[in-house]
Amino acid sequence: MIRLDPATASSGAPPSVPAWAITSAGAPSDGAAAFRAGAALGVLDTLARAQPAWAGVWRQRLALSCAAASMRLAGRAEDAAALRDAWYLRPAGADSGPAGTIFGAWRQLAGQPPVATPDRLEKILDQLGFHWESAALADLCRDIENLARSQRPAPFAAAAIVAHVVAMRPDAELFGWWLADLVLAQSLGWPQPLPLLMAQAFGPAFRPDGGGKRIRPGDKNFERAVCVALVHAAADACRLATELSRRAAKLLAVAPKLRSKGAGEVVFLLFNEDAVSGSLTTKNLSRFASRRLFERLQQLEAVRELSDRPTFRLFGL
Repeated sequence: MIRLDPATASSGAPPSVPAWAITSAGAPSDGAAAFRAGAALGVLDTLARAQPAWAGVWRQRLALSCAAASMRLAGRAEDAAALRDAWYLRPAGADSGPAGTIFGAWRQLAGQPPVATPDRLEKILDQLGFHWESAALADLCRDIENLARSQRPAPFAAAAIVAHVVAMRPDAELFGWWLADLVLAQSLGWPQPLPLLMAQAFGPAFRPDGGGKRIRPGDKNFERAVCVALVHAAADACRLATELSRRAAKLLAVAPKLRSKGAGEVVFLLFNEDAVSGSLTTKNLSRFASRRLFERLQQLEAVRELSDRPTFRLFGL
């Protein structure tokens, strides 16, 4: 029998961004956009600081959304399903390919404290397919430190770092969006960043007229667009949290019924990863045992099959 710490269970339903902050008639003014962003981030702040059992999978699923949106900037065609395959179905220690490597950069953002050092940023740049000189990276880290000390409102600090990166390197917009979420987390004092803004970069916040040219970093009204994007991103993150909280409660309820020796490891992975391979093998779990365990979890409606195929299956909350 699996014994789980009740303290890991969520104490209640996750909060949601108020409807008045999301809906608006036409483009809001600069002040209204900033006010709505503040309200949305205030709600999201509660979740960003909490440590419910499903916090890991929540952050990693947000990372997947940003990675999928990144493909457009990177000139690639992979969607979320292809990124999952590249990451979770590769042999242990194998290269996940260019798209999977970009996904890995977003996963790292979601899993580490919001700290910028030249060594860390150099590795992220490599994952994203860029190269900067060491001196330029050191200067960038100082710029990020200065932003943190300036006590600039978080949405404007995030917008500033994207615009700064694009001004330095117009081809590195993807890196700028990665840094935006890191700077946002620094400004708000979050223990770990939430991948948010990249998923909105091609959305309506940056096309206020419903189409046409996208507002890019440094353009007129870019700060306002970032504020609007953060409202949408926070609302999406809260909706995802509500969905995962409900599914996690189901898994927590059925976990004591699982008799497989390696079930505890699988439950842990389901709470911390976007997906788990249906053929997972561990010290305590063979491929055959893993397959039977996931079949049992499906019967109990505690997991979903994410790949929609009969072989090489992936499971998750």
